[in-house]
Amino acid sequence: MVSAVENMAANTSWSALGKATDLRNRIFFTLGLLIVYRMGTFIPVPGIDGVALQQFMDQAGQGIGGMISMFTGGALARMGIFALGIMPYISASIIVQLLTSMVPQLEQLKKEGEQGRKKINQYTRYGTVALAIMQSYGLAVSLEAGDLATDPGVYFRVATMITLVGGTMFLMWLGEQITARGIGNGISLIIFVGIIAEVPAALAQFFASGRSGALSPALIVGVLFMVVATIMFVVFMERALRKIHIQYPKRQVGMKMYDGGSSHLPVKVNPANVIPAIFASSLLLLPVTISTFSGNSTGPVMSVLLAWFGPGQPLYLLFFAAMIVFFAYFYTFNVSFKPDDVADNLKNQNGFIPGVRPGKKTAEYLEYVVNRILVLGSGYLALVCLLPEILRGQYAIPFYFGGTSVLIVVSVTMDTIQQVQSHLLAHQYEGLIEKSQLRGKGGKGGQRRKKRSPVRR
Repeated sequence: MVSAVENMAANTSWSALGKATDLRNRIFFTLGLLIVYRMGTFIPVPGIDGVALQQFMDQAGQGIGGMISMFTGGALARMGIFALGIMPYISASIIVQLLTSMVPQLEQLKKEGEQGRKKINQYTRYGTVALAIMQSYGLAVSLEAGDLATDPGVYFRVATMITLVGGTMFLMWLGEQITARGIGNGISLIIFVGIIAEVPAALAQFFASGRSGALSPALIVGVLFMVVATIMFVVFMERALRKIHIQYPKRQVGMKMYDGGSSHLPVKVNPANVIPAIFASSLLLLPVTISTFSGNSTGPVMSVLLAWFGPGQPLYLLFFAAMIVFFAYFYTFNVSFKPDDVADNLKNQNGFIPGVRPGKKTAEYLEYVVNRILVLGSGYLALVCLLPEILRGQYAIPFYFGGTSVLIVVSVTMDTIQQVQSHLLAHQYEGLIEKSQLRGKGGKGGQRRKKRSPVRR
């Protein structure tokens, strides 16, 4: 059954996109909201000295400032209303999910279905507001310390906080609307568009450095080759599966006996997808953002943190890798793949793994298998994220090329294409059902009944 569906999906004609009205409307709706997001990145926060900001970002963009700007779609470089991006929402999601696994009340809410999910989402929104307020205040103070404000003071700080918090909440609403009424995951698409929008300018700057002699032609070719190889590696690993054999026993329905079937439970090598990389990046970006804008006015605590945990430092790389591995395991076992729930579903469907008892033993076996798979999956994520960081620090590449960016771009692209194919497949099913109904109403049997003449006595 699974292979038949996969074959049908592979043979799905993209020309059917013109006939799938609902899918077309969803795509246009998504594109429209993403255009609104891009327009918002060019609306500046009030009270910013544009000339000083441009000069500052020309210098900071050579290093870590380019990374921060890329994750916000350039809004931070222009100090737009979306300068905080969607990162406060992601950080709030991390905190709420951590608390859900530790606080019994939240765990009970999670088991209450749709109503519990709405409550947890509401708590996430409250957390987003709180984090956005703290981050916007820190950014406003840093802008004043960097002499980037035209009229520093209480009014500037309040105006900056209101603008940035409102921009983050608007982005969160845009993401929810895209997820509900558009195509793909809205939050991921917002990050994806922000990265893609900055790639042309980053590439132009990269090639300009090669023309000026700052980078050798061999290094440029090597970086381009590494990007292509990384993309291919990410695509291969994201499609890698571990299939667990599932057997279904014979069953009797009425007077008939049906033979038992077999199937496979697919477990991805990276069940958490790109979420661990985004979570780890969001935790590391905040102190770097504040220090970038505050210049030399950082306090002693921030100076020590940057000295030990600055980009390219050994502790920074170690902490980044540890966070990726931690979130890979945490997100997999708490969100994307829960062995206890999977074992209960198999037991309710009378399915079992050959040689493993249903119930608790099945859950323990699944946990054992997923734990071993995640060693490879989390290692792959850490490798893809850390290798560009090391090369960028060693060879001083003038624009930010990060494994996190590649992971996000490739994963979101694959996920969106799969959702489009799913909608096209559903549209084909609807078309087949309509044709079968029409044939049933106007088939040969109906025509024969119409041709029969009444019997004369």
